[in-house]
Amino acid sequence: MSMEINGKYGQYPTDYAERVKAEQEKVKETEKGQNSEKASNEIHDLQDEYISSEKSGAKPSGLYRLGQDEEGRKKVLFDDPKSVCTINTDKVDREIEKLKEKQQQLEQQIKSTSGDEKKVKELEKKLAQVENELNQKDNNTYRQQNASVSE
Repeated sequence: MSMEINGKYGQYPTDYAERVKAEQEKVKETEKGQNSEKASNEIHDLQDEYISSEKSGAKPSGLYRLGQDEEGRKKVLFDDPKSVCTINTDKVDREIEKLKEKQQQLEQQIKSTSGDEKKVKELEKKLAQVENELNQKDNNTYRQQNASVSE
C-alpha cells in the first residue's frame, strides 16, 4: 500500500516562535508612535494568567470556603455535609412502575382476548401509548428533572 501526500504545508505559519516574533515586531513598530508601556502590554496579552475565585466571581466548589469572622479577619469556613441537599426520585420511580404494571396488564388482556379483533386493536393502541410514555419517562434525564429536592 502506498500513500501520497499532496499539499504545500510550508507556506502556513504554524510555528509558535515565528508568531511570537511577528507579534513583537508589530509591537516595536507601534512603540515608535506610541508609549512603550502600551506596547509591552500587548506582549503580556499572549501569556496565561491566574484569576482567583474572588476576581472571577465563581462560587467555590468544595465544602471549605474562605470567609470572614466577626472581626473581619479571614477565616476558612466549613459547610456541613449534613446540610447538603438531597434528591429524591421515589415519586418518579412509582410513576414508572405503574406504567410498567399497566403495560403488563394490557399485554395479558391482548393475549386473553383472541375473538374480538376490535377490542384487540383498542388494547394494542393503548399499549402503544403506554410504551411510548415509558420510553419518554424511563431514563435518568426525566428522573433528574422531576425529582424532589430537599435540604
